[in-house]
Amino acid sequence: MAELQARISEDTKVAMKARDKARVATLRMVNAEIKRVEVDERRELSDEDVLGILNRMLKQRRDSLTQFEQAERMDLADQERFEITVIESFMPEALSESELDALIERVVSDTGASTMKDMGQVMGIIKSEVTGRADMGVVSGKVKARLS
Repeated sequence: MAELQARISEDTKVAMKARDKARVATLRMVNAEIKRVEVDERRELSDEDVLGILNRMLKQRRDSLTQFEQAERMDLADQERFEITVIESFMPEALSESELDALIERVVSDTGASTMKDMGQVMGIIKSEVTGRADMGVVSGKVKARLS
């Protein structure tokens, strides 16, 4: 079992003992998604795999949050916000803007990228380095701006 997965399971137990129903429900949902992927792929997941799952769940929650806010369903929006904070507590510390810019500069100079045709190569390298620490949509926009 991955270290991150074990930490999520342990936090679930702690939340159960504290009788924190909302947190327990969110952590059970995270555990269920991790188990689903394990069963589907018939293998044990690494911490990197678990981070990928958490990233996907965060993206889904953020999309739902914007839709609920547009529909003025604040009760559901509050639930999504809570789930986002719980899931984010398991994510590594996010990169700052300056760290992200420096990383993009380094990768662009290392690969010799100069045109938009090189974007895929640059994004591939960056993605492996920032998994779980930056929103890839933001990274993509910065790389696009840098290469154009």
